[in-house]
Amino acid sequence: MGNLKLVDVTKSFGTGDSQVIALDHINFTANSKELTLIVGPSGSGKSTLLTILGGLQAATSGQVLLNNRNLNTFSKKQADDFRLEHIGFILQAYSLVPYLTVKKQFDLVKRIKPENNLPPEIFSQYLERLGISNLQAKYPDQLSGGQTQRVAIARALYTNPDYILADEPTSALDSQRVDEVAKLFKSIATRDDKAVVIVTHDLRMRSYADQVYEIIDGKISTV
Repeated sequence: MGNLKLVDVTKSFGTGDSQVIALDHINFTANSKELTLIVGPSGSGKSTLLTILGGLQAATSGQVLLNNRNLNTFSKKQADDFRLEHIGFILQAYSLVPYLTVKKQFDLVKRIKPENNLPPEIFSQYLERLGISNLQAKYPDQLSGGQTQRVAIARALYTNPDYILADEPTSALDSQRVDEVAKLFKSIATRDDKAVVIVTHDLRMRSYADQVYEIIDGKISTV
């Protein structure tokens, strides 16, 4: 499906003496068929990089390329439409709708994006692997933190995105669940020709990664 690139990307907040450089001339590539990890301490710029990569916020300078299409040239509507069709986001704020059951969360996504989603039989397999197939009648306030996180993962995968961008997707999971989620992401990348990018503190994920980047003080390097 192509790759994701940041070319000489800088992101700053504020001006003058109060200016903060969150990302400093970042060059980054995540390839299809690969699982790419981004690691680093809190406040290093990992989440900022992920949101820029998916077009949720704009870079101050540089290029954001998804399959050689420059997101910087998109209008807001074009960027929104592109995200809906091609990008699956898993953010730390899971944002489940509180008055909808787990099943209705997925039904809502289908109403917003009615076509080109996962076939029901494949999605059912994902629910089984995530250990949430028996939770579809429950509401968000009836779920544990780990269950909520896995529902958010399933919701992002439901749209069958070309690019999967995940921010700390295993933070609330025990080791067994981490392994299962990592294996699922890895198989989706390699089997379905997708680029998977995961921001994480979780060292348990490293053995599944094809490449690992580290961000410290807004600067990136390969590990």
